[in-house]
Amino acid sequence: MELAIYQVDAFSKGPFSGNPAAVCITPDALAASTMQQIAAEMAVSETAFLTLNNRQLRWFTPLAEVDLCGHATLATAHILRQTGQLKVGESIEFTTLSGPLTATAREESIELDFPLAQPDMRQVTDARILAALGLHEREIVACGKFGAKAMLVVEDAQRIDRLKPDFQTLAALPGRGVAVTAPGHGDWDFVSRYFAPWVGVNEDPVTGSAHCALAAYWSERLGKRSLRAWQASGRGGELHIALTDSGRVLLSGKSHTVLAGTLFI
Repeated sequence: MELAIYQVDAFSKGPFSGNPAAVCITPDALAASTMQQIAAEMAVSETAFLTLNNRQLRWFTPLAEVDLCGHATLATAHILRQTGQLKVGESIEFTTLSGPLTATAREESIELDFPLAQPDMRQVTDARILAALGLHEREIVACGKFGAKAMLVVEDAQRIDRLKPDFQTLAALPGRGVAVTAPGHGDWDFVSRYFAPWVGVNEDPVTGSAHCALAAYWSERLGKRSLRAWQASGRGGELHIALTDSGRVLLSGKSHTVLAGTLFI
């Protein structure tokens, strides 16, 4: 079998920044086991698989399938636009494990319509997680949870830059993912980093799904419905965010294709 395969740097203005995602688009669905093997072979944080006959979109890390992935959805819509299957001004609705998700091709970017995830900010910090991240309890001003994932809020954006997690210790603890966030500076309303060694991604460069919860928290805290965010990973990436009256969140960003080829399996 021969499959077209792409690698896209999502939430990026050019190559070698943002979050790399692999994209595989097929007329009919592949077996889940095959998708997982391809994702392991591609060895990026997520590989997106789009089936054209029913517009089903699925996402796999090298180790597991995930319910929601922003950057790989952005990358998929980018490839559809690049290949002439999605024109500027048009939208496409994907069927996913998180329900219907819409991507719209804008002149300079792709806009994703995602569910807003209101985090539960009444959580107690887990001292073991903090220790593995290299944080102290006195630094945490808020602790939340969205789904199986944790959110930790600190007040110093530079503290986020200096984080050097112990990923082996972190992965041995209960969890699925943890976002650490702080107020932004300059052009950014807030900054964050996201760690998920539990699913084979020590640090995700730019995490669209986490921003569904980060947007809810920072919108309420800052009293703003439109936000600009910077994910401060080594590659870095920017997101433009708007909350809608219908309880959704619009995530917008640019992408750049760095590889296009054929997968022989």
